[in-house]
Amino acid sequence: MIVSNVSLSGCTGADSAWCASSADGHLEATSHATLSPTGHLVVAVCLGFIGTFGFLNNLLVLVLFCRYKMLRSPINLLLMNISFSDLLVCVFGTPFSFAASTQGRWLIGPAGCVWYGFANTLFGIVSLISLAVLSYERYCTMMAPTEADATNYRKIGLGIGLSWAYSLVWAVPPLFGWSRYGPEGPGTTCSVNWTSKTANNVSYIICLFFFCLIVPFIVIVYSYGKLLHAIKQVSGINTAVTRKREHRVLVMVITMVICYLLCWLPYGVMALLATFGRPGLVTPEASIIPSILAKTSTVINPIIYIFMNKQVSRGPASGERRSCDHLPPVKSVTECQENTH
Repeated sequence: MIVSNVSLSGCTGADSAWCASSADGHLEATSHATLSPTGHLVVAVCLGFIGTFGFLNNLLVLVLFCRYKMLRSPINLLLMNISFSDLLVCVFGTPFSFAASTQGRWLIGPAGCVWYGFANTLFGIVSLISLAVLSYERYCTMMAPTEADATNYRKIGLGIGLSWAYSLVWAVPPLFGWSRYGPEGPGTTCSVNWTSKTANNVSYIICLFFFCLIVPFIVIVYSYGKLLHAIKQVSGINTAVTRKREHRVLVMVITMVICYLLCWLPYGVMALLATFGRPGLVTPEASIIPSILAKTSTVINPIIYIFMNKQVSRGPASGERRSCDHLPPVKSVTECQENTH
């Protein structure tokens, strides 16, 4: 999902999205304003780093969870789901936009453009919804009146299944006429058609923005806010023991919220500006920056949610087998922040 003001020459009509070179069939952006060769090179370098480190980070996460049985707790399956969806972005999305940026044009034709837009929208929404499900599940687990059943995978499996089903609900409509997937930005990526002013397109973008960006953010803020409130209450009972952990959890929550906003808010703002602003308001240079920021989530997510998780970083090396999923609510809040976020 990237915004664009590119107007492809030779295409007529408000909803036209395709232009093909008569020589080779490649899609080309021949707009009055696009990136310079240097600009395309800078974007290619950024995408190269993001794709490489995102792939390696998420692959390492999946290898760790597969190798160490102690890490395969129900709630950690949500972390695996996030890494899996981010890994798919690095495999099915970033390489194509990287290759296109090196050549300054889209290389795999209209069908490839639709596939790219659909796949990246689907995997991106899965990651966002999974983050929301993870935050709510952590809150419910730590605040539950009884100990969590560390062998009950049904609830988490249902959450993972719902995250994919929910994402499909919002990624499929452009394939059947509610908005559409097509070229965008400087012509080297494809996504939802942000610039069309038709009621059909605008209604989809409003729904996508609210249900796939705002709603997950509200769930994340609510869940971790309530968790922090519970920790503060425990701090009043035993300040010496919990003050340091309260500070650590607060820093962790602030970091997650800031990174979420940094990766996705510019993307959402640019989409709304392209949709509701005057034509040409969003330049190709401005539209590509939110795209790159959104893709950095594939690198940031495993670092924040997994490698900063001391159960992951210390467990395999030390043989540590404690898990918050096994502890009563108050104890899990006050004594288990060392192991989980």
